[in-house]
Amino acid sequence: MFNDCPMMEGQMGWIMPAMEIALFLLAGLGITALAKYVFSQRERGSR
Repeated sequence: MFNDCPMMEGQMGWIMPAMEIALFLLAGLGITALAKYVFSQRERGSR
């Protein structure tokens, strides 16, 4: 979309990989928090 303009290509070249890494980190943290919540609820229910 923005890659048609040479000036925007230079500016957008670094932000797309950074956004991709941030998205994967956010998804990973969300999955980790959900798993921790589920397993902590399971331990409380078994007592």
